Amino acid sequence: MEMPRPNPGVMSDKARIIAGLRAILPDDAVISDPLETRAYECDGLAAYRCTPLAVVLPRSTDEVAGVMRLCHAMGVPVVPRGSGTSLAGGAMPTADCVVLGVGRMTAVLETDYANRLVRVQSGRTNLSVTGAVEADGWFYAPDPSSQLACAIAGNIAMNSGGAHCLKYGVTTNNLLGVTVVLMDGRVITLGGGHLDAPGLDLLGIICGSEGQLGVVTEATLRILPKPEGARPILLGFAANEVAGACVADIIKAGILPVAIEFMDRPCIRVCEEYAKAGYPDCEALLIVEVEGAPGEIDEQLSRIKAIAARHDPVEMRESQSAEEAGRIWLGRKSAFSAIGRVADYMCLDGTIPVNELPFVLRRIAELSDEYGLRVANVFHAGDGNMHPLIMFDANTPGDLEKCEALGAEILKLCVAVGGCLTGEHGVGIEKRDLMGVQFAAADMEAQMRVKDVFDPKWLLNPAKVFPLAVTASRRAG
Repeated sequence: MEMPRPNPGVMSDKARIIAGLRAILPDDAVISDPLETRAYECDGLAAYRCTPLAVVLPRSTDEVAGVMRLCHAMGVPVVPRGSGTSLAGGAMPTADCVVLGVGRMTAVLETDYANRLVRVQSGRTNLSVTGAVEADGWFYAPDPSSQLACAIAGNIAMNSGGAHCLKYGVTTNNLLGVTVVLMDGRVITLGGGHLDAPGLDLLGIICGSEGQLGVVTEATLRILPKPEGARPILLGFAANEVAGACVADIIKAGILPVAIEFMDRPCIRVCEEYAKAGYPDCEALLIVEVEGAPGEIDEQLSRIKAIAARHDPVEMRESQSAEEAGRIWLGRKSAFSAIGRVADYMCLDGTIPVNELPFVLRRIAELSDEYGLRVANVFHAGDGNMHPLIMFDANTPGDLEKCEALGAEILKLCVAVGGCLTGEHGVGIEKRDLMGVQFAAADMEAQMRVKDVFDPKWLLNPAKVFPLAVTASRRAG
């Protein structure tokens, strides 16, 4: 994975940069020892690593602004970092950068149930947002698989979703406002405690911008009353294509489950060995969850079971208790950990039209055979957000490169059927060189002009999202 050469002027000025940072922040908020900065050399895409110049861990918007002003004045690139769970290399450093982590900014600043919102510092973890309001009967809907660890800052940067996004949407559908520090240290507020803000929708530009436009330090989030109840059903099928067709039929019937999750045989077997959730040994498995009042749940599940029955399921298991519901979800929630026990893997993130699921799953199996690497599929089937897990051996020469090539073919397939390169993981460095598959040069130029406005010097996360050859002149300026 190619990364820009470090700026020799910045590297030679390291001592002055560190001294400047220490003048702004408390001693414990600046990390410059090379051994300690190695903890920040990668994010969840651990195949690629680079030790940063320094790491700063501010505790407030004012401290972030001070860091940004200094780095802007000294021409130092800044890589924003939430919890480091990005699977696309969004928080991977360069050798001449300062990593700005928001992990110490975790406060709940405001809770307003009348207006259904909570305002938090952006380092707060996803799950702990719900934790702050659930005792009063509320929850925050987006639920990435990493929700125990991932930060709201990263969720906003990548527009993260999760299993329940089919009904509740992704981060952008639950984000009301942000406080953002621009690269030159200016602090701006976009949106707020209302459903729609006046003027241009700049909030929509910030959400999903992958830390390229500014550093989000505070977020106003929509919260919802907890549903009266929820119940999942497990459906096993003899073929991936049949499971995909069942998903399409559920959606076409106008039913809106809170989640439809898919797992194929390689994933089912590995997860069962790990979590022992009691999954059937079948080719494909769906977990469909609905919620509402008891009568509403019964009616929805009755319709779903009728649709599934037309596809001749090998197993149909409706949960009858909280314990059974937990076991149905256990394997799915353990998928990434389970795969990690048996192989190195790269988790992709492409999105396709739901009606293309059968074809895409069949083609992924063919590509898996062609490249000689196993692929375990686990994804949010309801909205077509796929997460193929390509298994390889990092200790076998050439295996990583073969994995990358297979991943590129799968993502090209997603685009070819009318989908896109990413649903919630972002582009980062992983898909950076595939942007030309989806976007023409004029399309990328329009996107880069937006960054020009927010960050004219191209110092914020400059090696991400766009191919390096396309951004070379801007980064050099």
